[in-house]
This record gives sequence, structure tokens and C-alpha cells, in this order.
Amino acid sequence: MDAVEERLQKLISACGLASRRTAEEWITAGRVTVNGVQAALGDRADLSRDRVEVDGVPLRMGERHTYLMLHKPRGYVTTLSDEKGRRTVADLVSGCGGRVWPVGRLDLDSEGLLILTDDGALTHRLLHPSHQVEKEYLVWVTGNVEKALPLLSSPMELDGEPLAPARVRRGRTTGGVSQLSVTIHQGKNRQVRRMCAQAGLTVLRLKRVREGGLSLDRTLRPGQWRPLTGEELAALEGREEAR
Repeated sequence: MDAVEERLQKLISACGLASRRTAEEWITAGRVTVNGVQAALGDRADLSRDRVEVDGVPLRMGERHTYLMLHKPRGYVTTLSDEKGRRTVADLVSGCGGRVWPVGRLDLDSEGLLILTDDGALTHRLLHPSHQVEKEYLVWVTGNVEKALPLLSSPMELDGEPLAPARVRRGRTTGGVSQLSVTIHQGKNRQVRRMCAQAGLTVLRLKRVREGGLSLDRTLRPGQWRPLTGEELAALEGREEAR
């Protein structure tokens, strides 16, 4: 019987309720029970014989996942709920018909491509550092761009940890504001903004336009979302990695 048991966080993720990390937080918070007994981290279960509940609702293996592309606007936090009462991306996709979570983050003042899903495996693939999924941002900055470009393209450090060199391209400059394309594959908190600050630049606007093989749909206005197409999902799952 033990051969078919799975860790609870993996079961919760496979059923489409949350990522494994979030499921671990639920278990720690006492929100998960197995056969009526409060679960602990490390517990395992088999849904064919055990009754696993999250907040009193039985866990059932989902058959289909939901995959959304959201054009996140500025002024929204990338969480499902916010203790400060701020607007969340969950508010924007509340009509999608599924219980999805954001893959990664865009800070309050940033905008652009945000993927939401109930697929724990895809979430892990996009966020785990070993997969080195590229993320491209358009950044509007002021400051000495000529001096900053070599710094941004060289190894930098944040929080005492080395960063892989970013790929940076310069766009047009209008009225003292320059546009840069910055591509990274790490995901530290506010990484691009903090890199620009280290290089002496002030960020006026930041927009994510690509993640892996998926580019932001330019027809989506800020706040709008749509399901991913089969081709887009294939790109996210790594079938266009060589691109």
C-alpha cells in the first residue's frame, strides 16, 4: 500500500488547488486533515483509501488544468489575498471558472505578462532555478545609460549572492527616457529594479513581455486575460526551449 502513497503537498498540487510550496504552508497552518486527523509536514496519503480534506473540503484528483495569460496592470499585488486590502490579481481573473494561482510575481508597480494556473508541475518547472526559464522585461529608465549598460551585462550581486549576467539591449531614447530590454533567468525579489539601481539608473516603468517561449499578447489590455492556446502551453512546457 505504501507504494502508492504520496506526500500531501504533492497530492494537493496534483489536484490543482495550489503549488507545493503553498500546500506546505496550508499543512503547517493546520488546514489539512487525513481521515479526520490534522496533518503534519511529511505525512503521506493515498486518495483511493484515505480522506484528505483542505479546510473541510475533500480532495479529489482533477481531470483538467486551467492556464491563463493575464496582462497585469500596475497597482495590483501578485497574490490571491492581501492583508492590507490592496487589489490582487485574483480579483482580475475571478471569472475564469477555476481556482488558479500566479506563477511567480510582478511587484505592485510593475506590469505585463503573468501566468496563472492550477498546475503544480508547470509551476515548479517555471520557477525552479535549475530550469533557467528566461524572463524578458522592457524597462524605461533615466540616468547615464552608456555607463550602466556594461554594468548590467556583467556579473552583479544581490543580497550577497552572484547573479548570472543579464542580456541587455538598448532601445530608443526620447526626452531623456531610455527604453531597455533586460532578459534574466533568475527570479530574486525586484531583481531588475535593483540591478538598475546598482547601475545608477532610475526605473520609471517596468513591463514583463516574455517568459520562456511565451510572449505577452499585445491585444490584451491591462487587466485583461485569456486562456493559453495549445501552442503556447507547449512552449511553456519546454517544447520550444531551443528558441
